[in-house]
Amino acid sequence: MPFRAHHQPHENNAITRKLSESPFIRLIRPAALAPLLCTTLLATGCATQSPHAPVADHGTATKTSPPSESSIACSDVWYEIFVRSWYDTNGDGIGDLNGVTAKLDYLKSLGISGIWLMPINPSPSYHGYDVTDYYGINPQYGTMKDFQRLLDEAHKRGIKVIIDLVINHTSDQHPWFLAASNPADPHHDWYSWAKPGTDLNATSATDTPAWHATPSGQHYIGVFTGTMPDLDYDTPAVREEMVRLGQFWLKKGVDGFRLDAAQHIYYDFKSQDGDPAVLKKNLTWGSEFRRGLDEVRPDAYVVGEVTQDDAEKLAPWFKPLSAVFDFPLATHLIDSAKSERAGDLGGVLARTDAAYRKATGKSGVDAPFLSNHDQERVMSQLDGNAQHMRMAAALLLTLPGQPFVYYGEELGMRGKKPDPDLREPMRWNRDPHARGTTAWEASTSGNGSAVSVAAEQADPDSLLNYYTKLIHWRSTIPALRDGDYRIYPEANDHLLAWQRADAHGAVLVIHNLSGQPQSMPLDVPGQPRYTRVLRQSTHGASLHDGRVQLPPYSSVVLQ
Repeated sequence: MPFRAHHQPHENNAITRKLSESPFIRLIRPAALAPLLCTTLLATGCATQSPHAPVADHGTATKTSPPSESSIACSDVWYEIFVRSWYDTNGDGIGDLNGVTAKLDYLKSLGISGIWLMPINPSPSYHGYDVTDYYGINPQYGTMKDFQRLLDEAHKRGIKVIIDLVINHTSDQHPWFLAASNPADPHHDWYSWAKPGTDLNATSATDTPAWHATPSGQHYIGVFTGTMPDLDYDTPAVREEMVRLGQFWLKKGVDGFRLDAAQHIYYDFKSQDGDPAVLKKNLTWGSEFRRGLDEVRPDAYVVGEVTQDDAEKLAPWFKPLSAVFDFPLATHLIDSAKSERAGDLGGVLARTDAAYRKATGKSGVDAPFLSNHDQERVMSQLDGNAQHMRMAAALLLTLPGQPFVYYGEELGMRGKKPDPDLREPMRWNRDPHARGTTAWEASTSGNGSAVSVAAEQADPDSLLNYYTKLIHWRSTIPALRDGDYRIYPEANDHLLAWQRADAHGAVLVIHNLSGQPQSMPLDVPGQPRYTRVLRQSTHGASLHDGRVQLPPYSSVVLQ
């Protein structure tokens, strides 16, 4: 499994595989007036709520009110944040929860509807994917009071907050595992131990050694590494504890969870790949977990990390979960942007929509993305080509579902393996040493001063303002946010086109992936007539004699 590297626990980078201070008013310039208007509308409320976000029914369970229907920023776009790299408010070089709170207005100006915080629990590693206390806050990031304030301030702005829940495994320094080495301790049954005859040379589902030895000679399963012992979900006490854990954070006010390594609860060995019995056990646990969450927050958004290679394999997970990350689609999106050709992307989208609609009975449930904390950053995958980056963003942000953006992606930040280089400090100012910029990791990715919030806010044609424009399209065009997906015949392989339709009407999205002007007929038998350019990413798109003309590297929305 290619995305296991984020589970390496060591601080040593050599062995780890793996807004600006300027106020939002700086966005007020001619090219940015439309996004600013959208932001103003969002601040005063959004009348249309996404159909896949049920009305909350919280009773008295939560300490902080979730975003109200009237205040939700309606792009349905999520933003992934690595707190350590985000913004440092106390000068220790490490990002903190107060830093996330300090930059909520930046996220609001971008049009973000929700944030996903990578692990915030205590952990011995820099990344946090090996937890030692599921009910606490990493002291390097702040306190529970700081987290509560972040929730309150985010919700005031109509921004939801989900947190990483790393419950496939614990840290080997977790008190549960330390106690479990004693076979007489009740926590011994919370982990999976080898029995006589066990093949201790078995390969894990992540192509690493599955079994690891304790100092006393006992062997336990650690699918990712020996420092991350897997919990045994056949033990009722484990399942009960994890349901209780989810309920705890919902009562604190979080809006849901990203489930790390969701498929590995029961998928431990490479030999189990594709085993329907393993899938059934995973889904049974997922349903039990979901029922527990529903007791506190029926509308909690739960998105799972399930690394499968096609939509058919992802679709069953929509029964217990709200969504799963669409890893295969991410590959196709970047390939089409890079090659400047549609290829089979239209077919992939149609098959994905059909599979998810069959599983859920509706469209718009996907969680598309371009890259995350385990993968090379998009700009690096695209070899620094700014036009290809813009086209990848346009593809992502006009798709059905709830897209996810990785922090700094909107700036064009670069990053290649090893993993710490994918998670470098967020670029707030031209000066990489400016106040607030984190310093836990030295930048090695060649992100110059132009790749910063300060520089890009001042440039109307920047990638940041481009992302802002696209995200606000989703806020102001309900069909782009909530509509279903319908394929539309393209004129040639340099064009991608799809229809998005909801109760308010239909729009046609067309992308010219190439560096040459392209033309496409609109008088297609059996298709709606589109007669007006509603939005365009660049100047120059036009409609004449039943054809649409698109400039190079551009996207349009027709009505």
